[in-house]
Amino acid sequence: MTARPFVDVYKLDGSKDSSVPTPAVLTAPIRPDLVNFVFTNMNKNHRQAYAVDPKAGMRHSAVSWGTGRAVARIPRVGGGGTQRSGQGAFGNMCRKGRMFAPTKVWRRWHRKVNINQKRFAISSALAASAIPALVMARGHKIDTIPEVPLVVDDSFGSLAKTSAAVKTLTDLGVGAELEKSKSSKKVRAGKGKMRNRRYVLRKGPLVIYANDADTVPRAVRNLPGVEYANVDRLNLLQLAPGGHLGRFCIWTKSAFEKLDAIYGTYTAKSMTKSDYILPRSSMTNADITRIINSDEIQSALRDPVAPKELLPRKANPLKNLKAMMRLNPYVGEFKKAEVERKRKAAPVAKNVAKVRKEKGRAFFEMASTNGSIGLPN
Repeated sequence: MTARPFVDVYKLDGSKDSSVPTPAVLTAPIRPDLVNFVFTNMNKNHRQAYAVDPKAGMRHSAVSWGTGRAVARIPRVGGGGTQRSGQGAFGNMCRKGRMFAPTKVWRRWHRKVNINQKRFAISSALAASAIPALVMARGHKIDTIPEVPLVVDDSFGSLAKTSAAVKTLTDLGVGAELEKSKSSKKVRAGKGKMRNRRYVLRKGPLVIYANDADTVPRAVRNLPGVEYANVDRLNLLQLAPGGHLGRFCIWTKSAFEKLDAIYGTYTAKSMTKSDYILPRSSMTNADITRIINSDEIQSALRDPVAPKELLPRKANPLKNLKAMMRLNPYVGEFKKAEVERKRKAAPVAKNVAKVRKEKGRAFFEMASTNGSIGLPN
């Protein structure tokens, strides 16, 4: 089923304890397009409605002047003795006018997403969280952790103190990730800093536990960037923040073992989701070159068709020197002789032109001295 049939379980001090089978959901097909689509629509479902004042830009005592005054028919403020009188009002092109198509609170804020699409997206996000390359590409610092996915003994779920959680995570090699999130905290750029969301910081690990009685949420909830979730209520907004795959997840052993029961396998349906079975990849082997060159495909193909022999393009010998030389090889020698003759005749022609120019200049100088040029009638 997978190249890694088992995943190691670690104790709180970072030593290896045992191993558990890899859940089938971690081998589900990874669909970044579907995850981004589902995330975008789910992320719209917590927006609060906003709109401009319905009467904004309409509180003017204005009326159109009508036609015949060589001005636009936009309503104009009445009165006199001030700059405001006679100015346009109400229109979106006017100063202090209403906006075009004012926003309304009855906009369709929420989006419905097919439940099967949600489940497919969560399966893809879980599968991506088990690939170190995708986790690192998302920006998580996992160079010092022993393994991805990182599974910890169930005693991790019973931690109640933040100091104990920090020590355990540091022993597991997650210290660099915690420091990254802590040092990234900064004041938000924009008006959100005035709207109860003053700070922003990078996402850290996601701690996934199995039982509501576990106290680990209290231990990690105050750590910057660290989030927690119950394995029975996994949320795509946490598994793929921003629609980007590869969230770094820390599992408790019992939560990791429940994945097969929750999402099922490729042969057994889910025990908690009605009639649900894991999605399969469209292709078990994505190496197209290997498929095409396989004996099964090649034996069913037709023999290759020999390409037609193309006739050479006919060239005009009067314009193409090579074509003329094929007809008359002497043309090359003739061209060389012609070039040589012109090269030798060039100084002579230059001297002849110079002599003619001097004779002409002398003639006109003599004519200008005599005052006329004796031309025949």
